[in-house]
Amino acid sequence: MSKALLIVDIQNDYFPGGKMELEGSEAASLKARTLLTAFRGQRLPIVHMQHVSLRPGATFFLPDTEGVKIHPNVSPADGEKVVQKHFPNSFRDTALLEHLRRTGVQELLIAGMMTHMCIDATTRAASDLGFKCFLAHDACATRALAFGDRKIAAEQVHYSFLSALNGAYATVQAAQELVS
Repeated sequence: MSKALLIVDIQNDYFPGGKMELEGSEAASLKARTLLTAFRGQRLPIVHMQHVSLRPGATFFLPDTEGVKIHPNVSPADGEKVVQKHFPNSFRDTALLEHLRRTGVQELLIAGMMTHMCIDATTRAASDLGFKCFLAHDACATRALAFGDRKIAAEQVHYSFLSALNGAYATVQAAQELVS
């Protein structure tokens, strides 16, 4: 069964000084780099997703900015697939599904940002499309949210979404467990 690493939106705008800084982005990117190193060492397929915001009023991941670039901690190597997307779901209006099917991938190890948005949407879609999904919880990051007058801490947002995905849509484990 062929597996691939899918790194979703680990881009400069999510890091300190970026336009949509996430909590724990640096630590998560280093865990994603652990996965990347392991997959490169085994010569397994790797796909980097890059979100480019085209919608009117977008404030981050704008075309032709430093913020839209993939972060140096997980820079694509020569020959690694980079797929641009414009929606949270990495499969929506992209060539991702076609690429994965063409290369015989049946399992996806997923890492990236934001847990509550693009990771959630991509993991659910991948599972619905028949992929066996593994999600590296420590190689993902998110931010605090608000609902009405309630503030939800980033850690609560992160673990709420991970717990909802675990079992039903993916096996959720630490990065090191997934490459051991």
